[in-house]
Order: sequence, then C-alpha cells, then structure tokens
Amino acid sequence: MEENNKRTDVNELGEFGVIEHLTRNFALNNPDSIKGIGDDAAVIDIGDEALLISTDMLVEGIHFDAAYTPLKHLGYKSVVVNVSDIYAMNAIPTQITYSIAISNRYSVEALDDLYAGVLKACEMYGVDLVGGDTTSSPKGLSISVTAIGRAKKEQVVYRSGAKPGDLICVTGYLGAAYLGLQILEREKQIYLEHPTVQPDLDNAAYLVESILKPEARKDTIQYFHKNNLKPTSMIDISDGLASELHHIAKQSNVGLFIEEVNLPIHQETQLKAISFNIDPLTCALHGGEDYELLFTVDSKDVEKVKYMPDVYIIGDIVEKKEGLKLHSSGGKIHNLTAQGWKHF
Repeated sequence: MEENNKRTDVNELGEFGVIEHLTRNFALNNPDSIKGIGDDAAVIDIGDEALLISTDMLVEGIHFDAAYTPLKHLGYKSVVVNVSDIYAMNAIPTQITYSIAISNRYSVEALDDLYAGVLKACEMYGVDLVGGDTTSSPKGLSISVTAIGRAKKEQVVYRSGAKPGDLICVTGYLGAAYLGLQILEREKQIYLEHPTVQPDLDNAAYLVESILKPEARKDTIQYFHKNNLKPTSMIDISDGLASELHHIAKQSNVGLFIEEVNLPIHQETQLKAISFNIDPLTCALHGGEDYELLFTVDSKDVEKVKYMPDVYIIGDIVEKKEGLKLHSSGGKIHNLTAQGWKHF
C-alpha cells in the first residue's frame, strides 16, 4: 500500500485557512450550541440568556517580546484582548480562566507581576478569575485565557448580519498600536547594539501605551444597551481594520465602500508614521492590535450613532457584486486588500 507523503506547510493556508481545514468535519450536534467556530465568541443557549465563550493565546516570541513588555502590562493586556471578544458580540464579560506554561526563567516574583496585571484588568472590567492551569514549558511563557460572558439571546451580534445600506462605524483611533510596536522594536535594536544607551520614548507615551496596555470598549457596549441600539454586525479589531472588514463582508455576503478621509487617525500616529516613512493609512488599515470595535448599523439608527462619543462613520455596506472598495483622499477608488497580522 502506497503511503501519502504529501506535506502542506501551514503558511500556505494561513491562520483562518488552517482553522477551516482542521474543523471542516465538525458539526454542531447539540441543540443548545447556537454558534460555533467563526465569530469572536461561541454562543450557547442557557435559557433566557446566551452564554458566550472565547479563548485566545499569547506566546512569547510570537505575540509579545519579553525584552520590552512589562509583565504587569502583559497580564492586563492578556485579559483585555479576551474580554474584547465578548464585547464584540454585544455581551458583557463575567468570568475568565487563566492558564500559563512557564520556563524556569520566570520566578515567583515575576509571576506576581503578571498576575497583578490580571487582577487590575479583572477589577477594571468586572470579571472574576474562576480557574485555569499552570504547567512547565521548555522555553519562555505562553498564556491561554478563556473569557465567558452573557447576553440576552436576541441581543447577541454576529459578524454575519450586515446588509446593503448599513453604515460602517468604528470606535476610537486606528494605527497607534502598530506605531508603538515599531518604536519598541527600534529601541530594542539600539539597546542590543549599544547597551548603555537609554530608550528614547519621549513624546511616544500614547503610542507605546496603545500596544502595551490597550483597553476594550466596555463603554461602547454600555451605550448600545442604554440607548437600545443593536448593531447589525460587529467584530473587534485585532488583526487590522482591512482584515476585519473582509471578515464581515465574507460572513455577511456583502460588499463595502470605505472613505479614507473618514478613518480616525490620531495626530501622534500621523506624525510618527511620517517620521518612519510609513503611510499613516497603512497603519490604520493593516496595523492591528487596536482592539477597537468595528460595527455596522441600520441607516435608521444614524442619529443614535452620530452622537456616540468616540465613534466614527467610515463607510457603507453595499451589494456583494460591488466588491470591497476604498475611496482615497485623492479621489481614486482602490480594491481594499487585507494585509494585517498573520499568525503563520
């Protein structure tokens, strides 16, 4: 019998291609499983409410660099990126589990710093730490967090609900985290070559904090609930705005039209991008790790959105046949490509 020796590199498929490939034979067989793989969180029917569950991993050398990431900040961020997924479903996070794999390079005191950040985030977002696991690792630090949340079933928002005529909105500013990362990488290289030189982070606090200590948009979800506003679709921006727009377009089976002039980019991001000879638009579209919320709303809700604090209307949902387009500030129309963070 001839063996099949074909070997496919995971890079050929990419993160989402690998997920689709590995889970292609899995179906939802339990009636209380409302939503499985393919959104920011899984959704389970628990009666009058839905239980939402999301899991994420952070691996040293892939998702963070211990050379310039304080452990307290890392602990805080590791919780934030997970509760952000729950908010992206229009739900309220309530609990987390926290698991770590550590090498002998990490002392008890170092782990105290990590968990001090975890505690701070739990207090900030009102979630309880209810379990987890701790094990050894031959190298570095890996973190796995599972976030649990709740919402009324009819209030859960998926990536798949956008329809032609909807407005496309985004919270906060985009691209700052990417520039913060570039600054930290630059300072690391300088330090490696000249260990006596102190880091130059003057006038970069906003950008560096954006990458080391992001915040999830708890305030946005509270506004939605208080003002009886339900988005038609929503996703959090972890892999870059363009990538997340592609997810919504694909799962909603629609096209979209984005106005470059409406993309919110902080002045510090613009200035630092120019100094690095990077187009600020590239940072906003493809940078990633902003953890802002990208959402769509029915046009009848425009008045509610117009007065939301820190929310920007950046475009419209159109028919699928019209594709995904970016209207540049120069008046040209381009195809919107996704070049965000790739895990493989």
